[in-house]
Amino acid sequence: MIVRSLDEIDGTERDVQTENWRSRRIILAKEKVGFSFHETVLYAGTETRMWYANHIELVHCIEGEAEVVNEETGETHLITPGTLYLLDGHEHHTVRAKTDFRVLCVFNPPVTGREVHDENGVYPLLHEDQEDSTAR
Repeated sequence: MIVRSLDEIDGTERDVQTENWRSRRIILAKEKVGFSFHETVLYAGTETRMWYANHIELVHCIEGEAEVVNEETGETHLITPGTLYLLDGHEHHTVRAKTDFRVLCVFNPPVTGREVHDENGVYPLLHEDQEDSTAR
């Protein structure tokens, strides 16, 4: 059994921050449960382009408001607390945070925590036993 609090993660290697967002990686590949689980806050007024070419991601909003744009179809969806979106087709997408946008995210396959978005917004497919020279 794993029991873990966000307070335990704050300020550790599982607490990843950029100018657009903060992601606390609660469960990672090293836990060997088949998925990773994160709490992420995208900051108000930011726009983040992403493309998970190697992962499926489920995003469930628990606080705030944002628009998610499917860059392939042009569809725009307002995401508010209680709404989720599932990137089951590896969609190129943009998230525009209207307020601080707090979400819970599940990745499959699980991320290691060492991934960094590349110039296309993609996380590389890393495995726990693999070293990554581009890790933070």
